[in-house]
Amino acid sequence: MRDSEVSDCLSSGPVGGAADGQAGRPGYRVEQDLLGKLEIPADALWGVHTQRAIENFRISGTPIGAFEELVRALVIVKQAAARANCALGYLDVERATAIGAACTEILNDGRYRDHFVVDAMQGGAGTSTNMNTNEVIANVALEMSGRCRGDYAALHPNDHVNMAQSTNDAYPTALRLAALLAIDPLVAALTGLAAGLGVKAVEFASILKVGRTQLRDAVPMTLGQEFGAFKSTIEAEIRSLKDQSAVFLQVNLGGTAVGTGLNTDPRYRRVVTAELAQLTGRPIVPAVDLIEATSDVGAFTLFSGVLKRLALKLSKMASDLRLLSSGPRAGLGEIVLPAVQAGSSIMPGKINPVIPEVVNQVAYLVAGHDVTITMCADGGQLQLNPFEPMIGYCLLSSIKLLTSAVNALQSKCVGGIVADTERCRYLSENSIGVVTALVPVLGYDMCSAIAKRALAEHRKVIDLVLEEDLLSKERLMEILRPEALTRPNLGGVRDEPPG
Repeated sequence: MRDSEVSDCLSSGPVGGAADGQAGRPGYRVEQDLLGKLEIPADALWGVHTQRAIENFRISGTPIGAFEELVRALVIVKQAAARANCALGYLDVERATAIGAACTEILNDGRYRDHFVVDAMQGGAGTSTNMNTNEVIANVALEMSGRCRGDYAALHPNDHVNMAQSTNDAYPTALRLAALLAIDPLVAALTGLAAGLGVKAVEFASILKVGRTQLRDAVPMTLGQEFGAFKSTIEAEIRSLKDQSAVFLQVNLGGTAVGTGLNTDPRYRRVVTAELAQLTGRPIVPAVDLIEATSDVGAFTLFSGVLKRLALKLSKMASDLRLLSSGPRAGLGEIVLPAVQAGSSIMPGKINPVIPEVVNQVAYLVAGHDVTITMCADGGQLQLNPFEPMIGYCLLSSIKLLTSAVNALQSKCVGGIVADTERCRYLSENSIGVVTALVPVLGYDMCSAIAKRALAEHRKVIDLVLEEDLLSKERLMEILRPEALTRPNLGGVRDEPPG
């Protein structure tokens, strides 16, 4: 609506849900709820319920509009409900069409997210979020129909946009759908990271290095094997995300306040879920028991655990990259991370592993969010858990943070990693760990003595074995071939080709 049209609406006086006979101060309109009259900014698409929530919940400073997937999910739920109510004969075609057009407009124009303004941290089990959505859709529909904001006699946020719904079924359904929408970019980011790690696994396939357990030298491996393991763990997490996200496909839409379906047609549950599935292109189905589904938040608890596991694996990888690149002169220094910024305000030339460090910190926050979700899940009573806004905040924040962290890890770090081949060779040649490959030939006790002497005299295992004439040079080199050291190959015997 143009500014002139807003002025025309204000000058003509309030209508519908607005307070009778009061246009409000310049730049405001007046609306009324059960608590009384309240001024709303004239250019706001929200209404009185949202305005009260704005004043009540000045908590995190993060509006629900910051979560794009949640806004989209809320609007899609309202769109599905309008279609179902129209199909069943409870919502007239004109209003259903207006609501549908408004929903499409909001979904296609990101600027409307600026009107989803209630704080993501709120009391009321999500009622403020639900009403913010109802009011914005109603006012967009009114404007698109040539009417004024607040003309709720023509199209009402509760009676029409929220028809056959309660916050207690619309909001949890939207949270589930928002999670499904948010997971897609995370999976895409992880797929890119896995591909990048795979490239490095091939690039580093022939570089022998020291394997380490408990931060001590262990047996040899290749740098390619190390990065291949990183790739495998990310691929496993991708499968886990895809598999476990199916828990969000069962929704309690149609249960209304406590799951009994009060104020809905007996057919509504089936019809609205089918509409939701059609709008999203996902196999969304009604929960088996809507009363149980309305009170239970187990799906969020389960998936939060999946996100925590992913976060911890990413953190472990980030820590490994920091260790492997430590130095540049006094650390392991087997790989070099790309320099992305100066590292110190006092030490010239210092470069820090800032991307792995931020991945670590994101992982710690995701783990903290999981604890919060656990406590919120424990806090539910009887037929409803009132803490779903915090559950949604933590879950969607975790997904968003992980997506950004994974993208940064691939684009700013993994893609530019370079191996220090000479450093890897030096460390592997001087490691005591190679003595393990001699155990099948020389025995554990003899190899222990060799290792002890090598450490005490700062000498190579190879030199001591040859000096003691324990094996011929040819036999020793056969056992210590890189390909023999890095795969099953008892006693240095060459692998037989498959028959």
